[in-house]
Amino acid sequence: MIAVRALLALAAVAIGSPALAQTPPAYVAPGASVDPHRHQADQHRYEIDRLRAQADQRAAFARQLELEARLRRMEVEAARQPPLTEDPTGRALRSPEEERALREAATERRRAKTAGVTQIDRWLDRPAR
Repeated sequence: MIAVRALLALAAVAIGSPALAQTPPAYVAPGASVDPHRHQADQHRYEIDRLRAQADQRAAFARQLELEARLRRMEVEAARQPPLTEDPTGRALRSPEEERALREAATERRRAKTAGVTQIDRWLDRPAR
């Protein structure tokens, strides 16, 4: 009979030990009841809020870097633009046909120059693989 009681006591201790493995919050006011599920839900909510704040911070940093890159690109493009007008003081008088041929040649040179320069931009803007 004593062996049966000892066996029942041992079984009760073995069954009760998984419940003892769950730990309550670090501080509980005296006399207050602890709801472990609410405590766990609060921990999850705090962690999710922390992760959301971290993701928002990273997104803001990415937007800042994107704006800085766009600004740098605009500065580079502005720095390499050819002058819009030529110096009018050194020009000789020419016939309208010669003027037109010179304008077309200058336009073609600008297009060729721009095509060579924008090739780098197209390569940089290629889609990521």
